Amino acid sequence: MLLFPNAKINIGLNITKKLKSGYHSIESCFCPVGLYDIIEIKKSNSSDLIETGIPIKCKEEDNLLLKVLREIKMNNSFNINLHKNIPIGSGLGGGSSDAAFLLKYLNTKKKIKFSKKNLLKVAEKIGSDCPFFIDNKIKYVTGTGNIFDDISLDIKNKYIVIYIPEEKISTFDAYQAINPKKSDYYLKDVLENENIENWSNFIRNDFEEFAFNKITILKKIKNSLKNKGA
Repeated sequence: MLLFPNAKINIGLNITKKLKSGYHSIESCFCPVGLYDIIEIKKSNSSDLIETGIPIKCKEEDNLLLKVLREIKMNNSFNINLHKNIPIGSGLGGGSSDAAFLLKYLNTKKKIKFSKKNLLKVAEKIGSDCPFFIDNKIKYVTGTGNIFDDISLDIKNKYIVIYIPEEKISTFDAYQAINPKKSDYYLKDVLENENIENWSNFIRNDFEEFAFNKITILKKIKNSLKNKGA
């Protein structure tokens, strides 16, 4: 069986509050995009995970695919081959997508399947972005990234340019640099009611200043894209 977990982008990211738990409240719009990893699954006498493509450097206990196998407690064993195309540490949700796609597939193989509600709960335990990839549709996102609402947004005929610098940014460091505050606008209203040409007058990504200071070429690339009509 072949699975093709896709990446996602954020259109806008407002970090509105730091919670006592250490997490943050956010406001964003998550959109699936056509950049894919590849997962091949075969039944086996033992569970093995083979990784190719972009190297994944994390501890075994932090590997989201292995978390899925531990969480869903399948009686059957599987050989899982992951070919990584979605860059690591890029904010594109590749690891979460891999985990969610594997979770959905294995859930179809269980004699007693998780309900949609319980599947989302399991996904949330595995990773904060995993629940989004269960439905894998454009959503307006709030809470800690775990509350999804429908949004009327059509970008099917638009090109999306993704630039991935070699240097990575730690999500933890980025959040530490943020001073959360309520946005001056309601992101959902802007996306649904403003022409796309006007989005840049309202929409921001609160990680941008931190990212520009850390990787200076990013600002030049953004300005270049805007000058070309983005």
